[in-house]
Amino acid sequence: MAMTVLSIFALISLTPAILLPYRKDPKPDGWFWAMLALAIAGTLVLILMRLSTGWKTDISTALWFTIFACLILYLLIVASVSKDSWRLSPLLMPYLFILGILATFLSDSSNQPLINNAHVVWMGTHILVSVATYGLITLAAVAALAASIQTRALKLKKRTTLSKLLPSVTSSEKLVLQLLYTGEFVLVAGLITGMASQYLNTDKLLIFDHKTIFAITVFLVIGILLILNHHSGTRGKTSTHLVLLAYILLTLGYPGVKLVTGIILV
Repeated sequence: MAMTVLSIFALISLTPAILLPYRKDPKPDGWFWAMLALAIAGTLVLILMRLSTGWKTDISTALWFTIFACLILYLLIVASVSKDSWRLSPLLMPYLFILGILATFLSDSSNQPLINNAHVVWMGTHILVSVATYGLITLAAVAALAASIQTRALKLKKRTTLSKLLPSVTSSEKLVLQLLYTGEFVLVAGLITGMASQYLNTDKLLIFDHKTIFAITVFLVIGILLILNHHSGTRGKTSTHLVLLAYILLTLGYPGVKLVTGIILV
């Protein structure tokens, strides 16, 4: 019951950040940063309460960690750095709110304890790196979607309420590449920490389970996209489709696996 109340509180803390872009003159002013800080604080309180009794491996906690990671990364490497990319919030915030609703409804899912051994630090590091990777690819997918919406509006010569709020095509595509380069680097770190943890626990460096296969496939998809962009400037629909493919594959490998093992197969 307490966790449900905290989940509702976290959802409420996200709401102002969803509504703020629709004010008369949206801009990254004090209100913008305050509402973003409120969303981060509400999510952080929930996560700390969930972890107060030990590490949780259920789908609900994984989703709240994803929301928190996206908010932090959005703050640190998107809104704070780019003059225009803070405008991703009209797409990002509603999506995170939907994830929060899903996490709230799945809060009663089964929870298996984290492997209890001397190498739990390696496992914890791997989990944190994996969450960061998923957050980066999520932001890249949102930026790719923003570029697609803006491109469509330009082709139709008809700007919608949403397209007026989003960053320009150039800004969105530039952000996608920056996030993918960072995500590819962090994904490599995730694979390395995952192999190290696997070796310490099982004496096997690599086991080709579903998560490993999805992670390697995502690495290859992102790598192909970056190579194509470098040699031929691949953009538009092809770039968007590859980014969304990477996001879907990573979703299947991270929260998707937890959903199947924690809910469907219980």
